[in-house]
Amino acid sequence: MSKLHIKKGDTVYVNSGEDKGKTGRVLEVIVAKNRAIVEGVNIVSKHTKPNAQHPNGGIEKKEASIHISKLNLIDPKTGKPTRIGRKLDSKGKLVRYAKKSGEVIK
Repeated sequence: MSKLHIKKGDTVYVNSGEDKGKTGRVLEVIVAKNRAIVEGVNIVSKHTKPNAQHPNGGIEKKEASIHISKLNLIDPKTGKPTRIGRKLDSKGKLVRYAKKSGEVIK
């Protein structure tokens, strides 16, 4: 299986779909399904039965997962979407970098 280009905590841009053009922070990456949950993107309504946390039940809004192919990382230098590359740094460690600016992504 290939390595994914995004990690938890990254700021990403949505390329396609209903939420095209939105940006958000990655809350969780589901590696087995190649999907990620992004803050404020792909909001769905979930109907809940009454329970201890929600005594009345009702409809709650929450983020659903989105496929990783629809996401691009935001370049830390320019603030625009960019592709990701991997290279060895001066210490011989593999680091991610933005293809547009060459900036190393932490």
